[in-house]
Amino acid sequence: MDIKGLQAVALSVRTLSMDAVQKANSGHPGLPLGCAELGALLYGEILTHYPKVPTWPNRDRFILSAGHGSMFLYSLLHLSGYDLSLEDIRNFRQLHSRTPGHPEYGHTPGVETTTGPLGQGVANAVGMAIAERMLAAKFNTDKHKIIDHYTYALAGDGCMMEGIASEAASLAGHLGLGKLIVFYDSNRISIEGPTDITFTEDVGKRFEAYGWQVLKGDMYDISAIANIVSQAKKETQKPTLIILKSIIGKGAPNKQGSHEVHGAPLGVDEVKAAKRAMGVPEDAEFYIHPDAIAYFKERAPHFEKAYQQWEQQFSEWSKANPELRKEWDRWMSQPTELYQSLQLPSFKVGDSVATRSASGKCLQTIAKQVPNLVGGSADLAPSNNTAMPEFGDFSATNPKGRTLHFGVREHAMGGIVNGMSLYGGLRPFCATFLVFSDYMKPAIRLAALMKRPVIYIFTHDSIFVGEDGPTHEPIEQLAALRSIPNLHVFRPGDAEETAWAWKAALLRQDGPTALVLSRQNLEVYPKADPQWRETAQRGAYIVKDSPAKPELIVIATGSEVSLALKAVEQAGLPNVRIVSMLCREQFLSQEPGFRDKILPRGVRTIVAELGSSLGWEGFVQDKRDLFCLDRFGLSAPGQKVAEALGRGVQHLVQLLKG
Repeated sequence: MDIKGLQAVALSVRTLSMDAVQKANSGHPGLPLGCAELGALLYGEILTHYPKVPTWPNRDRFILSAGHGSMFLYSLLHLSGYDLSLEDIRNFRQLHSRTPGHPEYGHTPGVETTTGPLGQGVANAVGMAIAERMLAAKFNTDKHKIIDHYTYALAGDGCMMEGIASEAASLAGHLGLGKLIVFYDSNRISIEGPTDITFTEDVGKRFEAYGWQVLKGDMYDISAIANIVSQAKKETQKPTLIILKSIIGKGAPNKQGSHEVHGAPLGVDEVKAAKRAMGVPEDAEFYIHPDAIAYFKERAPHFEKAYQQWEQQFSEWSKANPELRKEWDRWMSQPTELYQSLQLPSFKVGDSVATRSASGKCLQTIAKQVPNLVGGSADLAPSNNTAMPEFGDFSATNPKGRTLHFGVREHAMGGIVNGMSLYGGLRPFCATFLVFSDYMKPAIRLAALMKRPVIYIFTHDSIFVGEDGPTHEPIEQLAALRSIPNLHVFRPGDAEETAWAWKAALLRQDGPTALVLSRQNLEVYPKADPQWRETAQRGAYIVKDSPAKPELIVIATGSEVSLALKAVEQAGLPNVRIVSMLCREQFLSQEPGFRDKILPRGVRTIVAELGSSLGWEGFVQDKRDLFCLDRFGLSAPGQKVAEALGRGVQHLVQLLKG
């Protein structure tokens, strides 16, 4: 191990980072300066990676959970040979640059996930470690280990304070993810000052209680860190937390060790002083030490050799296991033809079935046809109907199981399935009650930002939850979910629509989908158009049409479609059109001609959805035609709650006649 070369790399990480932040006049120099030695060791010696093929399936994954320290990652990607130029570094935080303020997946080669909201990267890393174990169990043979690597993450004090990291770490320990290694940059500084004003627990003991191996070291002893990582790898039954004591902003002579260096440029004078202290010409901007260049030039053949050896092994494995290779290709691609031709459960008009139950039947049927569909619930599988008993539970002793038990850890669940999706080869889903989607909103937002095709199953979708009362009766959740860009929210009204929505969710490749489902039974209703599924692909379709030009339109979602059908029948109004708005986002993205065909202009329109009216105002001419609910619910049987709140069939009849 070339210590001199690694020290030159660490110096270059510091100079590039401080100059990039200074030039941008914004950023976070503290972490890159404080963790430079670890970064040099990681990208130079520890990680199995090949910068020329950043998507190599068997690469080690590295996640910068403390995403504000993005220049740490960008500097190392540039120095180690990824397709990230010095000009990209100079354009740090600038419009349309490849070096945004926080790392963004799909935007910069070598960035494994979008981080910034603290703790999310820890959960992503847990998801990637789970995925590695699943794919290794599926595809490895006695002779060939084509999936066999580690997942690393770098987390800071803020990550360790976040609940999502604690939830994810608890599950990782329970699952015994021995190929997960998290470095904890323990610099004991937060934005408001030293961490002892808020954070005095023994993090190591906490992680030991979670079932982790905990090792400790000095951030600036490169040889010692290398030995600690070797020790970590000897423990195969537990994930490892490596606590490294560090100095935030190390190398900035007047600001290191202070919260002042966390999230602001060092300033021209401090940058010059730091460079003088490092022995670098103070006027040399974006300086890279010649020994750093020489070091990675010497290491490049090693990176390439590791990749070529895997390529050879993969070729041999493919020849020896042609059927497994076919499965590999299917898992690693997006099998649109398979999704298009899925056999789904059939339901008859008049069948009375909750859409959550219909979803469960769909899941069991789809799981037999899509072998890489994996997922589970936050301890609500019997209620969400998300268990796949035929395929076993994923556990420390059963890596081939496909049902994940996340426990009551909604936030971690969201971050973990993001990591599984990012890993590749898997089609993950997760589930909870709709009201608890609030617990996982930041992870959902990141899935949408990263365009990951995660599927969310949210059941118990309205006041018809009933007896559990307002704590469990969602009101504002649908509006909140719909407000997330690139998230498609489907609320099917019966079992047939639920089966269709599952297919639509699987076919979607450029973002996540939420399936919002009922607790109560709903009758399968007749559809006016036998080709309704084709129209529904655009977000909405006509369930029941008027014989003449409609004089009144009712837009309904979910269980309120049945409510609307009953109310229109009881009202005895002849020229009423009922539209099922399966996915408002899809509908609003259609061309005006289609939207006007479904919802002609100038016709009185009522919206029936027993949740917040937010977002529906533009569909009606008079806000009194919003048959929604902008208050909390009550504890009573669901139908009685609806009646008490003025949202029963008769109340809609009155509005229709009004």
